[in-house]
Amino acid sequence: MIILVDNREQLPYSFKGYPADVKRATLKTGDYSLEGYTEKITVERKSKADLYMSLGRERDRFEAEFCRLREFDYAALVIESSLSGLLIPPARSRMNPKSIIQSLISWSIRYEVYVFFSDNRTYSECLIYSLFEKYLYNLEKIVSNQ
Repeated sequence: MIILVDNREQLPYSFKGYPADVKRATLKTGDYSLEGYTEKITVERKSKADLYMSLGRERDRFEAEFCRLREFDYAALVIESSLSGLLIPPARSRMNPKSIIQSLISWSIRYEVYVFFSDNRTYSECLIYSLFEKYLYNLEKIVSNQ
């Protein structure tokens, strides 16, 4: 498995210790994808602070990204926070936490994007690797059953 990391990703995961190679690339949408499947699967990663900013000041840009995510066979948003952790806004944010959660629910339904919460970077890295692993596994199962 070759995991592609977008060149603009500021704090990329290394996937060290996972049976995968990592390459930097320019992805049209998302922060992570798989070599050979960049038009099929993508994962966007957000820290809690980044999510609040994306759903606040950068809302239009972020919704446009969700719109692009809809075009993939599988698209996910991995948030480096628990759901309950989102209820405590980052310092200096004036966003209502309930608005953040309601937007995520609404957009996940409207744009058919899976939203995952993960307590920290270590778990998020594991989650993204697992999403890619299971995507490839299920793809192989579909092919072998045809």
